[in-house]
Amino acid sequence: MAMLSVIIPTRNEEYITHTVRDIVANAQGDTEVIVVLDGWECTIPEHPKVRVIHNKDAIGQRAATNEGVRASSARYVMKADAHCAFDKGFDVKLMADCDPDWTVVPLMYNLHIFDWKCLRCQRRMYQGPQPEKCPQCGNPHMRQRGVWRPRRGTQTSQMRFDSELHFQYWKRRKVEGDIVETMSFIGACWFLERERYWELDGLDEGHGFWGQVGTEVACKTWLSGGRLVVNRKTWFAHFFRTQFGWPYHITQGMVNRARAYSRDFWFNNRWPKQKYELKWLVDRFAPVPGWEGFVWT
Repeated sequence: MAMLSVIIPTRNEEYITHTVRDIVANAQGDTEVIVVLDGWECTIPEHPKVRVIHNKDAIGQRAATNEGVRASSARYVMKADAHCAFDKGFDVKLMADCDPDWTVVPLMYNLHIFDWKCLRCQRRMYQGPQPEKCPQCGNPHMRQRGVWRPRRGTQTSQMRFDSELHFQYWKRRKVEGDIVETMSFIGACWFLERERYWELDGLDEGHGFWGQVGTEVACKTWLSGGRLVVNRKTWFAHFFRTQFGWPYHITQGMVNRARAYSRDFWFNNRWPKQKYELKWLVDRFAPVPGWEGFVWT
């Protein structure tokens, strides 16, 4: 039985095999990978510590994450996006610093996956949609060249949400120490005890396929009396898909419904396991940008 299961819910992800290989190469403890192929198929690298769940029809990122955790019998689980790289020994570093009521996020970097390289003048351009031509010599022949490393100038360890419960980055103050509290986080990677995951009721599938995962896990962690922290002793690097589209078919209406569901859920105290109201969390981190002048009802 593994000590840690890394759960990767995935659909239409170009870099899933890179992510799986990266985890296997950098894990130093008894760690397995559980990949949930949600309504699509691809070739996952075969390895004794890699398991694959095949969903004929897509059930959504939240439901697929819950499915992966149900397949685990490990003490710890970590959800990871399918386009991430990891620190050497990330698993043992996370397991060494995790109290039973903590949710832990590794220090986050942006992931530099590739450059565009001009085949004539050799100029390289940072990852993005394929350029029509080289901006230096005008050559239309550009090819991807792999990089796969964190961008060291993009370190993130403080995050929040605003009064609409939308995720926001936060340069709150000078960060000191290896374990630092954060109000919220992006839902790309997070770690906790498996029993604790189910104490928090897993991921609420009422939100729909996509969105608000970081806000939900942050609120459940803090408002149940736990603690959400960033472990700066280790890191993961995340590829942001902003210019590349989303793996699920997501409309703006679906996003708006997820956000509305989240606001109703937390502003109206609909989670029976919470010990504190949302105001308690905002006050704990006050002053929080995006909450200036907010009137609680």
